[in-house]
Amino acid sequence: MAKFSVNSHRLDPYKNFRFRVRIGTEYVAGLSKMSPLKRTNEVIEWREAGDNGTVRKLPGRAKFEALTFERGVTHDPLFNEWASTVNNPTGDAANSLLDYRRDIGVEVLNAQGNPALAFKIKRAWVSEYQALSEMDANANAVSIETLKVEFEGFELDTAVPEPTET
Repeated sequence: MAKFSVNSHRLDPYKNFRFRVRIGTEYVAGLSKMSPLKRTNEVIEWREAGDNGTVRKLPGRAKFEALTFERGVTHDPLFNEWASTVNNPTGDAANSLLDYRRDIGVEVLNAQGNPALAFKIKRAWVSEYQALSEMDANANAVSIETLKVEFEGFELDTAVPEPTET
């Protein structure tokens, strides 16, 4: 059974389709999908001399898996502008070293649309940008814009309390 401190009557976990993402100070328009927020610790294996039958394991470096954001193509220039600060199409001299890294906020919303959980993603930068998905005149789909970002850590935002639900 789920443990909710404020809403002890709540038994169900939060749904994964109620969320919003903020890059810097702007919320992302038209966002439809985000990859998992994931940290993996490398495993260091070693054997002690004289104890050849046992392999010991220690935690090693933490690695953070890249995040991918997908949204329907809109007139919001946020993805394109951020990707251009990392690799400017006009040449290396135009690259911005000042603001190519940004903090990202991810909010999980409850059924009433209030933030229930939030995460802070630190020092993110764009590693891949897809302005348009494959165009197909025979398809029945929305054109998708994709942004892939690398980052250096995340943490639970403890400033966002569990909201009271009625």
